[in-house]
Amino acid sequence: MSGPDHAKYAKHAKQPHIQCATGSVAPFVLLPGDPGRTQRVAEMLDTCHEVAYNREFRTITGIYRGMPVSATSTGIGGASTAIAVEELLRIGARILVRIGSCGAMQPGMRVGGLVLAVAAVREDGASRMYVPDGYPAVADPELVRALAEAAGDLRVPAYTGLVRSHDSFYTDRESELMDFWARKGILASDMETAALFTVARLRGGRAASILNVVVPAGGDLEGGIDSLATGQDAASQGEKAEIQVALEGLFRIWQKQNQQEV
Repeated sequence: MSGPDHAKYAKHAKQPHIQCATGSVAPFVLLPGDPGRTQRVAEMLDTCHEVAYNREFRTITGIYRGMPVSATSTGIGGASTAIAVEELLRIGARILVRIGSCGAMQPGMRVGGLVLAVAAVREDGASRMYVPDGYPAVADPELVRALAEAAGDLRVPAYTGLVRSHDSFYTDRESELMDFWARKGILASDMETAALFTVARLRGGRAASILNVVVPAGGDLEGGIDSLATGQDAASQGEKAEIQVALEGLFRIWQKQNQQEV
């Protein structure tokens, strides 16, 4: 991390937005959008406790198979995601995995299936505040590989490829933009991945993104989101699967780090 602003904020143990301090989060962090999803993460940990809950940012820290891990919700969109990433990296986070939802952009992608994002089209405003459009938003390759291996071992269907991040569901051109990028082979659309990849890369972190398909290509956006919220169908199963894949993928990285230190 560089620049006078980072030096200034690093002096303050508790970060202004996430309200977490150095030592309160693990190096490995899951990033759900929905604060309620942190509870679903907590249910899969051996032990955990809530660290802070301020605005959209809810943080828990616990243990998974001996690995220290945290989860911080980012809310909706790139701007709040960028805030969470900045502040988490200042206090000890190093490897970040988004566990979010998306709309499919290719036919045949079923609801509840997972997308492992290799890179993201940057149609969000947050990442553009950091760097020009030509800068790529790319996942950490070793982390993507670990997540793909975990998905395979868990027998969880997962698509791997490019996604698109944007800032609004309700623009007049949204359908036109979705059609354009679908023709370019983009798998799915979300609102946070591009900001996560960009800010993490610029600040020295490592990041990946797992997205749960809640809307099929050409499907009902509001209906898909409602289905995820009620937890009554394949979308809720996909949410559970992405948390499992994220934890197992991070566990592989943690094990490898421990072996190298011995």
